[in-house]
This record gives sequence, C-alpha cells and structure tokens, in this order.
Amino acid sequence: MNTRTDALATATEAAFQAEELARRTESAARSIDNRHQTEPLARAGALWADVARAYAAIAAALPADDAGER
Repeated sequence: MNTRTDALATATEAAFQAEELARRTESAARSIDNRHQTEPLARAGALWADVARAYAAIAAALPADDAGER
C-alpha cells in the first residue's frame, strides 16, 4: 500500500468488517444460545474499527493521488 486511495480502500473494508461484527454481536447478545459469543465478537469488531481509524488517519496524512483529489 502506497497511495492515499489504497489507504482509504483499506479503511473502508475494515469499517465494513467492523459493521458486520457489530451486527453479529447484537444478534449473539439477543440469543440465549449464542450469548457466549458476544464478547469475542465485540472485541474483534473493536479491533477492526481501530484498523479503520488507523488507515483513515494514514490516508489523511498522505498526499492526494492526483490533482483532482483533495
């Protein structure tokens, strides 16, 4: 990865992963049979959210890929 666009793409994918894990965490929390999965799913979602924030910060620090991007 060496461009702002790459960093933004990685941040976006990580955000999608975090969102999916948040949905799975909520579902597990509502289920008696799957409640034991809530904490591990929430921790994994939090890690993906951290990755998304990190790559978004990297993207913000990188110069624009071309003259049209700001």
